[in-house]
Order: sequence, then structure tokens, then C-alpha cells
Amino acid sequence: MIQVKNLLNALEKNRINFFTGVPDSILESLSTYLEKYSLKKHIIATNEGAAISMGIGYYLSTKKIPCIYLQNSGLSNAINPLISIAGKDVYSTPLFLIIGWRGSPKKPDEPQHKAKGRITLNLLKLLKINYCILRQEKDLQKLKKIILRSKKNKSIVACLIEKDTLQTLNKKEKNKSRYISRPEFIKNFLSLIPKKSKIISTTGYTSRELMELRKRFNFNKGQDFYMVGGMGHSSSVAIGYALNSKKQIFCLDGDGSVLMHLGSLRTAGYLKNKNFKHIILNNNSHESVGGQLTNANGIDFNKFRESIGYRNYFKIEKRDNIKNMITRFVRSKGPSLLEVKIKNGSLKNLSRPKNLIKIKEKFMVNK
Repeated sequence: MIQVKNLLNALEKNRINFFTGVPDSILESLSTYLEKYSLKKHIIATNEGAAISMGIGYYLSTKKIPCIYLQNSGLSNAINPLISIAGKDVYSTPLFLIIGWRGSPKKPDEPQHKAKGRITLNLLKLLKINYCILRQEKDLQKLKKIILRSKKNKSIVACLIEKDTLQTLNKKEKNKSRYISRPEFIKNFLSLIPKKSKIISTTGYTSRELMELRKRFNFNKGQDFYMVGGMGHSSSVAIGYALNSKKQIFCLDGDGSVLMHLGSLRTAGYLKNKNFKHIILNNNSHESVGGQLTNANGIDFNKFRESIGYRNYFKIEKRDNIKNMITRFVRSKGPSLLEVKIKNGSLKNLSRPKNLIKIKEKFMVNK
């Protein structure tokens, strides 16, 4: 295993001391360590393309190579600025990427990660990004050579890190608050929705808890489509479905997911589908990858939804108004937004959705 402080020391010896990126479970201990850095040295981005772009801006102002960290699934979000801004044939901008390699052939993983894991190295080769793989402390010696290449050629380089490579750090429990838990909200929600409604739920704990609570308490109202990948796209999937359905469509979203592709909400507001109902489970946190802040608490979602065309806004902060607020939300004329302030914490021993084709086919019945 590799100690995070040794990785960061190796980078700083090569004059890399600015970091931006999107939190990832494989790189969780890196994100945890970087939390003590000032905003001048570390910024959590809303999506990977934005992180690449901030890194480019940093280089333009300092002539120093930035470090951008991301999961390999997010590499797709980053391709546009990597090619069309930083690429060798455009502005030839040196960048150093740390990529969490989910779905590496050497590590067991979920279907959505295996698919991207298999093509990650080929994708880097196609993008002409030189890379190295870090698996143990001695591999840190590879960084000097690859960073020198980036400086000399004004090019993009990367290192890949697999699951369980970085040593785990002890961290303080975050977001102990007066707010309700996500499972508590989902239980009440499933008991109050129309029987034939459709639910599209975002990645991470939300989809897994939705599935788990259905099994534990035998909830049979509605049908679920679990977004096992594609963070930030749950609202767009729900919008696309709502266009051709008369049923109520509920999007169970998270604050990090919403911020990743915030423009999708304007599309929902513009289309004004009466059957589209959007729920933001807001814990101001990337909880499933380490609890790093999303800074969603700085947004007034009521003012925001009004400006982009959502008809209604509801908010749950306390336990005593859950059922009343959900009922009003369900009965409202969409597009409607329900913000639910939740605390961190999830159910234990959560399973993951399996047989995804069967889940899809079941969801498509009786649209």
C-alpha cells in the first residue's frame, strides 16, 4: 500500500502543489488528506471537466503543473477540455492526472465499473496521455520521470491507482446534525407515492437504500430504475421518461449529483412536464466517497427553482412535517422540487442492484 503523505511529498518535490478534482472512493484517503489544504491549494470541483478547466487556468496564471484527481468513469466528462483546450494540437497544456481505476482487470468490481475499467488504458492511449500505474511505495519513483516528460513536452500525463492501494486514513465523522436520515425519508416517501408511479434514483447510497428498504418492508408502490452509474444524469433520464408517460415520475437525486450537471434542471423547468417531481436529498456532502463537502448549503434552491421554471418548491428539515410535505409535493402540479435536508449515515450491509437488464425491462412495463 501507498501512504498518501508520501504520494503528496513526491508530487511537491516535483513542484506540483495545486489540486482540484471530484472525490472518488478509491482516492478517498487522498481527498481526506487534502481537506486540510487551503482553497489556494485545493478545490473540489462539481464535475471532472470543470476540474480540468480549473487546472488549465491555474497553469496559465502560474506556469506550474496542476494535479487533477478523478475516477476513471469521470474521464469521459473530462475528454472535451482535455482534447479541445489542453491537447497538444491546441494549447499544449501540461497537466498531471491522478485517476482512480475502478474496474481494473485485477480487482473485482460492479458491472458499470468493469466496463469502463476494461477500456481505461486504451482510452488514455487514444488520448495520447502517457501514464504509469502506482501499486506500491517504490512506484512513486515513476512520478519524477513522467512529470518531467509533461514539463518538457507541455503534455498531459497520468498515474492510475487501483482499489485498496492508498492506505486508509482515520477521519472524523461529519455532518452530525438535527436533520432526518435518508432511509427515514425514503420509507415515508415509498408509503405515500401513487401505486403506479415511476422512480429514477441517483447513484450511491440512494439507489441502494431504495432497493433495500423495498425488500425489508415490502413496499410495492411504484417501480424503480437505479442509476448505478452516470452520476449527475438521473434528472435527465427522468425528464426523458416523463415526456412520454402519463404516470408521476419521481427523481430521487443528491446534492452532489445535481451540482454536477446543474443545467439539466433548467431543461426540466423549460419543458414544464406536470408529472415531473424532483427530490434533492441534501446533506452537503459526497457521502458515498468520503463525505467531502459539496457546498450545496450555500444555494437557495427555492429562488433557484423559481428562476429556472419549476412551478413549486417544498422543503423538509424536521421529522414532524415529513408526511404532510410529501403529500403536498406528490399532489402538486409539476415540475416541482422537494429539498430534503438529511444527515450523513446509511443503512449497514447494503446490497447492490444485480441483473440490471431485468430491472430495466421491469421498469419499462406499463409506461
